[in-house]
Amino acid sequence: MAAVIDNATHPAFEKLRSHRIDTLNLDVEEYRHRKTGARHLHLAADNEENVFFVALRTFPMDSTGVAHILEHTALCGSERYPVRDPFFMMIRRSLNTFMNAFTSSDWTAYPFASMNRKDFDNLLSVYLDSVFFSKLDPLDFAQEGHRLEFEKPDDPATELVYRGVVYNEMKGAMSSATSQLWQNLSSHLFPTTTYHYNSGGEPDHIVDLSYDDLIRFYRHHYHPSNAIFATYGNIPASEHHERFEELALSRFDRLDVELPVRDEKRMYAPVRVEQAYGVNEGEDTASKTHIVMGWLLGHSFDLQENLEGQLLSAVLLENSASPLMRALEKTDLGQAPSTMCGLEDSNREMTFVCGIEGSEPDRQKDLEALIESTLQTVVEEGVSEERLEAILHQLELHQREIAGDSFPYGLQLIMSAIAPMVHGGDPVELLDLEPVLATLREKIRDPQYIPGLIRRKLLDNPHRVTLTLRPDDKLDARRQQSIREALAKRKAELTSEEITQIVDRARALEERQMRKDDDSILPKVDLTDVPLQMPEPEARFDGDISATVFARGTNGLIYQQVVLPLPALTEEELLLLPYYSTLVSEVGCGDLDYLQMQDRISAESGGISASFTAKGRIDDVQDLKGYMIFNGKALARNRTALTKLLRDVYTSARFDEADRIRELVAQIRARREQAVTGSGHVLAMGAAAQGVSPGAWLSFRLGGLAGIRGTKELDQSLKDPKALETFCRKLTSLHEKIRRQAREFLIVGEEDQLPALIDDLKSCWQDDRGIESARWTMEPVNFVTREAWLTSTQVNFCARAYSTVAVDHPDAAALTVLGGFLRNGYLHRAIREKGGAYGGGASQDSVNGNFRFFSYRDPRLAETLDDFDESLVWLQETDHEYQALEESILGVIGQLDRPRSPAGAARHAFHNKLFGRSPEQRARFRERVLSVTLDDLRRVAATWLVPENASTAVVTSPENRSLVEELGMSIQEL
Repeated sequence: MAAVIDNATHPAFEKLRSHRIDTLNLDVEEYRHRKTGARHLHLAADNEENVFFVALRTFPMDSTGVAHILEHTALCGSERYPVRDPFFMMIRRSLNTFMNAFTSSDWTAYPFASMNRKDFDNLLSVYLDSVFFSKLDPLDFAQEGHRLEFEKPDDPATELVYRGVVYNEMKGAMSSATSQLWQNLSSHLFPTTTYHYNSGGEPDHIVDLSYDDLIRFYRHHYHPSNAIFATYGNIPASEHHERFEELALSRFDRLDVELPVRDEKRMYAPVRVEQAYGVNEGEDTASKTHIVMGWLLGHSFDLQENLEGQLLSAVLLENSASPLMRALEKTDLGQAPSTMCGLEDSNREMTFVCGIEGSEPDRQKDLEALIESTLQTVVEEGVSEERLEAILHQLELHQREIAGDSFPYGLQLIMSAIAPMVHGGDPVELLDLEPVLATLREKIRDPQYIPGLIRRKLLDNPHRVTLTLRPDDKLDARRQQSIREALAKRKAELTSEEITQIVDRARALEERQMRKDDDSILPKVDLTDVPLQMPEPEARFDGDISATVFARGTNGLIYQQVVLPLPALTEEELLLLPYYSTLVSEVGCGDLDYLQMQDRISAESGGISASFTAKGRIDDVQDLKGYMIFNGKALARNRTALTKLLRDVYTSARFDEADRIRELVAQIRARREQAVTGSGHVLAMGAAAQGVSPGAWLSFRLGGLAGIRGTKELDQSLKDPKALETFCRKLTSLHEKIRRQAREFLIVGEEDQLPALIDDLKSCWQDDRGIESARWTMEPVNFVTREAWLTSTQVNFCARAYSTVAVDHPDAAALTVLGGFLRNGYLHRAIREKGGAYGGGASQDSVNGNFRFFSYRDPRLAETLDDFDESLVWLQETDHEYQALEESILGVIGQLDRPRSPAGAARHAFHNKLFGRSPEQRARFRERVLSVTLDDLRRVAATWLVPENASTAVVTSPENRSLVEELGMSIQEL
């Protein structure tokens, strides 16, 4: 690509091109570093949240997790910052809006975001030094990767065990059946390339990685010639270049980095594979088999191939009206479609996957026949042009929407551009979809276009794998026995010198973990850099229709919410709410059945959903108030259709399609069960906190561990037609109660769209204002609990909770700061570094009035619970520096000031007001946070965190049954 002459470009870089994308309101600029060939993609936008991202192409050819362990170890000290843990130290010395590192299947990335320029520059210096001049201390490799230690590190008479953060992280990750499903499918679809291997690491293989292997991988891959830089925001590219050159790139010459980058060898006939995954010993294995079919498709970085893959996936699987999804939902071969259904386009070559879960191993060929016959029917009958237009409409809406409520918007754009850059494609094409959508609109006029795609990419494509993953209740026991035998054999063969080395390394690692580094060499922001109160979006109110209206730059989208106070409900009706809110937009409506409604929603909107939210008063968590919210979004041209669509779902949803409801409950169960290994710490905290307030109890019962168990029981009961009929009747009754309520509206859009939006709202809703009725309330909740929830997991999730205060209580700010203080000063070192858990910490939940400790993917249990208590002793008995307090305050302010998308900020402001969180209250809380002292931390801990008042919950495996019983916990079977 020829360079573009640009006098503003830094001399170390050549500008390759600049491209304006009006639909995203940004300019894409592409550069190349002259000396090393490093590439830089800059997304120039009028946004103060600047994002930095550097990726290295990493193609591991084994499952030792070398790229993943290197990602962790690289952040443990560098040439310029030779402290033990600069990454976690910078998290608390920063006003960052995002900091992390990722290991993908074929790249490793180090991204951060900040709205403060000084903070951005600080983080950039640490990140560049960590990536390109990492120390890679062998003790850090032992801590983050894996190590052999005696059960009691200083006692060679105890058993040998494996320890390490990544080792335990991947034990937790690979406890999930869906993770095993994807990894096993990939290994057969890609028999010869990097995707055959688990880039995160298989626990049994992680222990084979040597320190020398890590160093070799680093030297080969972590070089600017193999790097892709990406930035987003209002800092000019030339200023980034100056810093890149000064801090790193000037010290390197070009290097030819040889990587095993090639296409997979094609198979000439489909393959069938059967493998096992572990469940608890003695557990019923009926209806727990996963069966999926996967096809290898074309290059992800070829835009035509990519969008055809997305189009194909949407035609077949987008919603319940899509033919393949409908077949998978309705078949009695399994209980629900696999959560893996869809297109995976992040690898060099794409994969298309579909299948079922809740099946039996002998249904494999039946499923293949069902899928093949469904595809053949689509080929013969074709797909209507209206349906294809609806799918292109979804692609356009997705490309236009400014996200960023949970993840910086700029980082989302970069993440979508990184795959083509890694694999040799054009990142600009994937960001600027308008021209390609126009081309696709022409192609779909040919009725043979989609049938041709299905034939070519699926029916006539022999590179196909059908994987059956069946449960085995003896597998985990065999695996653990094998590990124990291997470690016992290893221990028996140890020489006295090797024993001494293991003990010495454990001692050296502990000394390193306990050492107080001189962190003054790290850059930092302090409280003088904290901005004044962040501006809030301004709202206006239309009293004619009770509408709160926000004018925001939404890039051509509009957002609506219908908000109503929850009417008085029985406990049975209350427990129906999660099902009601999920089902109401998935069932038939008025004269349309659920299939017709799915088509209508896809054609007219970006989605309709419903949710339930409840919070206590700002001064009393026991006094709960709840609302039902109906949400919708659409392109501005569809504003009238969106308003009518929301009205119809709200007023006319019907719950008489019993088979449909039965299928949806099975899908809800599947999704909820799979959440346990990924969100076990959140679920454990919810179980520990269930007795502190009505809101905490409700969260536990509706969405927590009790809710998951309840969904399993409900799903089982609905196999009885009478129970199903009764369930549908109850949903109908609940809907009638809800739809009669008086309501208000939230409208978000661009200024020129708002008058017409409000007119639509008035004409659609004016004749139905609803009625004021008795509002829902709950009795106060206050009890202590000690529970152990048993499930199939190789690691533990531990939690402890204390009843505390509501958000406007004077102690709420100090308790909030205390969470970060305990994590930074004690829990991170004790639970992650020394204990080997993937994560641990503490936080105040002022919405529900409780303070929670937690650990995540934790090899320990009782010791971690002791660490929670010891952190409180440490707080009271240790002399603390002011800097530690300041760092915790900065962390809280960073969370308070976290930017949101334009629509997200408006929604946040509206819902704050709904629950009495006024700007004045939030300003008061912010001021209290900024004035917290060390004495305040000790006082609130002594007042509220009294050990005998603690509630405890753990998620663990049945192997630990006797241990948790000894700890006085009641056993709960999940």
